[in-house]
Amino acid sequence: MTDTAKPVRLLGLSGSIRRHSHCTAVLNTLADSLGNKAGNKAGNKAEMTLFALNDIPPYDPDLDAENTPAPATALRDAIAAADGLVIISPEYNYGMSGVLKNALDWASRPAMKSPVRGKPILIMTASPAFTGGVRAQHEMRETLSGMMGRVIARPQVVIGMVHEKIKDGRLTDQAALDFALAAIDDLLSEIALLRGAKGA
Repeated sequence: MTDTAKPVRLLGLSGSIRRHSHCTAVLNTLADSLGNKAGNKAGNKAEMTLFALNDIPPYDPDLDAENTPAPATALRDAIAAADGLVIISPEYNYGMSGVLKNALDWASRPAMKSPVRGKPILIMTASPAFTGGVRAQHEMRETLSGMMGRVIARPQVVIGMVHEKIKDGRLTDQAALDFALAAIDDLLSEIALLRGAKGA
């Protein structure tokens, strides 16, 4: 039997390293909201921590083969310890940010055995444009699927005109927040199913 009372550990990754990042503000708001919730549709309590990507160096297979940089190792360890991932990116030139792609390249190793393999993942995008960065979602999904991550199937979470929905570092648009939290509930349901399968 699995321990259904055990808190679900989520790891948030923001594809923006700007000081006042809208994407990071969304993750911080979700983390705050989860901390205030008594429960959710999946029947588990959840907690989310964020891992900043500022110190992740450019991916270099030579470095990885000999002496993996400490920030990259810390990222892999954080992913391995999490039950699921919540990844949000801005849209740069119709794709995810280079910062996020670079971090995922580090996280994808060792090949076929990375900590992302089999990990339930919720992807989101946010943008000042009304499209909300939706064109980046395809690239995110393809990359994470190539890493053998379990990107959950659900309506896309896109937050358009995000600059008008952030105040004092938090997402204040209730409709956008509710939709994102519903997506978190779907992620938690996927995690609960995996826990149940492992405990069967």
